[in-house]
Amino acid sequence: MAKSEQQGTGKKGIFNSPWEQAFDKVLTPFEEFIHRQTTSSLLLMGTAVVALILANGPLSSAYMHFMHTPVSLNAGNWAIEMSLHHWINDGLMAMFFFVVGLELKREILVGELADLRNAALPIGAAVGGMVVPALIYFMINPEGDAARGWGIPMATDIAFAIGALALLASRVPKALITFLVALAIVDDLGAVVVIAVFYTETIAFTPLLIAAGLLTLMISLNLVGIRKTLPYFLVSVVFWYAVLLSGVHATLAGVLGALCVPAIPKYQPERFSGQVKALMERFDAIHLSGPGIMTNDQLRAVVRSLEKGVYSVQAPLQRLEHAWHMPVAYIVIPVFALANAGIPLELASIGETLRHPTFIGVSLGLILGKFIGITGVSWLMLKLGIAVLPKDTRFTQIAGVSLLAGIGFTMSIFVAQLGFGEREDLLLIAKTGILLASFVAGVAGVLWLYLVSNVADVDTSAK
Repeated sequence: MAKSEQQGTGKKGIFNSPWEQAFDKVLTPFEEFIHRQTTSSLLLMGTAVVALILANGPLSSAYMHFMHTPVSLNAGNWAIEMSLHHWINDGLMAMFFFVVGLELKREILVGELADLRNAALPIGAAVGGMVVPALIYFMINPEGDAARGWGIPMATDIAFAIGALALLASRVPKALITFLVALAIVDDLGAVVVIAVFYTETIAFTPLLIAAGLLTLMISLNLVGIRKTLPYFLVSVVFWYAVLLSGVHATLAGVLGALCVPAIPKYQPERFSGQVKALMERFDAIHLSGPGIMTNDQLRAVVRSLEKGVYSVQAPLQRLEHAWHMPVAYIVIPVFALANAGIPLELASIGETLRHPTFIGVSLGLILGKFIGITGVSWLMLKLGIAVLPKDTRFTQIAGVSLLAGIGFTMSIFVAQLGFGEREDLLLIAKTGILLASFVAGVAGVLWLYLVSNVADVDTSAK
């Protein structure tokens, strides 16, 4: 018998390898989401540091050359070729935006954004946290090529922000984390709209019409009750290519494709419960004739039916969000950071960089703009009585979250790539501002929340 099979857990009939014992622990989808975002933020931080080392060490030339390596897909006379850097930003990041779309749809249907009274504060705060930073940047950079960067400080990095807040999980109420999640998701939606409307320069109408037809097809698949995910995947790939050719940024295809995924399961919980009970009665009866599933085909057939039931009681939206969240959090985002966070730091010109209007606009937008926009709009909405504070939270904690929202990183760098793709000098200055501002906002937010929060304030009755 294999060693892993000999290691029991102390429970009769259970054989676990050490890494399999987590199966016994049941996490809610929200707890699993927070855990993955926290781990993702640590991995993201590590890859960003590696990218900075590569860009400023002896391997800098090889690093830059590798990221600009042409990569092509060919089939007969058809071919698509982009640099590795563009494949990451236009291809892999479409997967990131696909997960953003899934999270957004779930939040609107059953999450924090489903109840208008609960949703009012994070929606209003997110809007304030996008408008004020953009205005601050534009006031400092009102004209020229630098003006195209106004969208950079609007974004919040959900992984970094939640990861930072999770460090204080024992001191802040769970509702505050939920508030930040809802705010960041609305923020992501705003970033998608900005990218689609303001960072699209030329439109090719024939591919755009084809994309519209494919989007209509996916909506039709949803309406007629197709719950298999494979048809949506196949159509989404062609949809992404059509959007890419249209001139609209291809990551928009990820969000729109996600919004077409069905959110209604095949079985309702009551039907599933009855089916499971009947199958378990059959399982117990068949088990008496042959205890081993390897030799008892009828027993295996029942297990397969149970498996199909478990699959069908979950909505395709839930299954895809669960399946894609881990590869996006642990692979796509770190790879994006590795490709985009490599900033050559010239110490001789660092003073000039710190004085540059683009750097000042990005930094003040993320740190001061986010704080003023989120805190100011929240205070106004609460004062007017059109919103309520999340359960067990204080306004000073909302102010702390507004600092954490200044961690722009992933989305800010992504928008900077779009705005300054033709101006490498401005792009490097903007990235420097993003990294510094995100660091300052993160540290300031954690310290603020640590000082205004207390372990005794956290409701432990639900634990």
